[in-house]
Amino acid sequence: MKAIAFLALLVCYASSVHSNNGNYSWEGPDSGYRVQPPSPGENVCLTDTASCGCCLMQQTMHRMEEFFNMSLGELQHSLSETRSVLNNMRASRSAFSVALTDRRWCLGPFLSDQVIIYRHVFLNLGGNYNIFNGIFVAPRSGVYSLSLTVYSDSGSAGSHLAACATMMVNDQPVAILRDLNSQDQEDSSTSVQALMLSAGDTVYVVLPKGCFLCDNGNHYNTFTGVLLYSTD
Repeated sequence: MKAIAFLALLVCYASSVHSNNGNYSWEGPDSGYRVQPPSPGENVCLTDTASCGCCLMQQTMHRMEEFFNMSLGELQHSLSETRSVLNNMRASRSAFSVALTDRRWCLGPFLSDQVIIYRHVFLNLGGNYNIFNGIFVAPRSGVYSLSLTVYSDSGSAGSHLAACATMMVNDQPVAILRDLNSQDQEDSSTSVQALMLSAGDTVYVVLPKGCFLCDNGNHYNTFTGVLLYSTD
């Protein structure tokens, strides 16, 4: 743009030397010949086409500069909005996936309901799952996918199996997994929910009294949540 503007100035300067602005012809100031300036109201384009071309070029350059400045401003505005959307998407990312333990171990049975604290963390994007109390706090309002898988082993055939757990949202049950029998030595079950949560809602899993879960490095007992999309 600067190069084009400079070229336009050169053309205008040459036109002014050739035209009546300097009141001299190309023969130089010592030739004794002076070009008379146009009379008031006279159209310079009719008497000096070079000056007219310079004027038109200046006008065109001015319009081009205005257009490019406007286009640049629009691009900068669009870029700013795009960056804002991307930053908002990054801030809204939330996902966690945890398992009961990474060693051979059984949790329960207890005389009262207990919140299950999943110790092995596969993923905790956003840090919204608390590994100390086992509670996930929704960072934003939106639709979440929540899944729970429970597994237990009674130890021997004919022994009482009590593989059960309850997924809670704000102290209200949303999924109840329960397998109480003496026919199976081991068993498992899974629940997947798509729920609308508000920012600050709590999600956790409770082990009902009398139930027990067993796990090892295979990670049979898992608890997973993903923010599919935000609505705020």
